[in-house]
Amino acid sequence: MIQDGAIDIVWEQTQGQPWLVNATARIIVDELTANAPMTPVTAEIASKAIQTMTLRRYPHFDSLMARLKEDRVRRIIEPVIVGELGAIKRKSLDYEFTKDLGLIRDDRGCVEPANPIYGEVIIRILSGDSQSDLDEMKEDYPIPRYLKGDAIDIDVLLRDFQSFWRANGEIWEEKYDYKEAAPLLILQAFLQRVVNGGGMVIREVGSGTGRTDLCIFYKDHKYPIELRIRRDTTTYARGVEQTARYMDKFGCTDGWLVIFDQRKNPSWDERLFVNTETVDNKTVTVFGC
Repeated sequence: MIQDGAIDIVWEQTQGQPWLVNATARIIVDELTANAPMTPVTAEIASKAIQTMTLRRYPHFDSLMARLKEDRVRRIIEPVIVGELGAIKRKSLDYEFTKDLGLIRDDRGCVEPANPIYGEVIIRILSGDSQSDLDEMKEDYPIPRYLKGDAIDIDVLLRDFQSFWRANGEIWEEKYDYKEAAPLLILQAFLQRVVNGGGMVIREVGSGTGRTDLCIFYKDHKYPIELRIRRDTTTYARGVEQTARYMDKFGCTDGWLVIFDQRKNPSWDERLFVNTETVDNKTVTVFGC
């Protein structure tokens, strides 16, 4: 028996992509309920199957993601990651090619990954080298370092990232073909490296939004974080407002905004800061990088 909640989650995450739907079903039948075939398929089981699938390197993912190295695909996917709709030329051959590959869709004016699973896999593939490099560094960022009881101290975590970014940011950015998106990818690799000890990161990517949203889930806690690239003086205020709205989605009163300053030659004193803002009784902590 498949419960309605499970069907809703599978549809939301796959958007009906046939291979993804079938792969989810195989994991549920062959692995998660193999020893108890009469077990009702719940939303929790469906979510676990999807999470399992995104962590595996299927040939289906590899063949699609190999396209990310092509310049014509990068020119579309990079502004999708950064959230800059104006950088995408929808009448271009690049756009048509990337859409025909099944990597993107246009949802009410917002260009985004064709489904949340592809969005997650794209970020994991592009940030994979950074995660490997972090594994090889002398500095260790295990999740116990950031725990207060059973909750993550996101402030301490992001302060560590600020120090890491100041020491390594420029060098690491040079490694990326996706240079505009590099800061966001590197932070996500840093966060993923930390929460691999028992948490989960859910991402929302789409051009036209001006940002990348993610939420860390750890035990019973949720930590909404918004990432933005700063190019002008309006980024800060808009970012605080949008972070507060994003927090509503998870029913959280605390959230975090990380702003990467990409203006021309800002000093580190200008780039690195921590501010606290209050919006409608919600607390947004802003980290500058």
